[in-house]
Amino acid sequence: MADLPTSALAAQAVVSAKAPDPKALRTANDAKRAAEEFEAQFLAQMLEHMFADVRTDGPFGGGQAEEIYRSLLMQEYGKVIAKAGGVGLADTVRREILRAQEVR
Repeated sequence: MADLPTSALAAQAVVSAKAPDPKALRTANDAKRAAEEFEAQFLAQMLEHMFADVRTDGPFGGGQAEEIYRSLLMQEYGKVIAKAGGVGLADTVRREILRAQEVR
């Protein structure tokens, strides 16, 4: 830095003063992702309870494989719903994560 002219040092100081903290951005993005994953998991659990009593018997229904695939399907539904905006849980969770970490 000592090799830079004074005006370049001043310009660098201005740029570095306005640059956002990359650690805070990474943490904020991580908090957003974690909150969205939490909401997706919550929605998947809710959907599994909703579909628990749906009868699937018949010539092509029922069985252990259907239970496994239904669980996977509910997880994917939860992810899609959360990605599309969800029910607003992710925003609250993200705010609380950031508040707990004191990141803004």
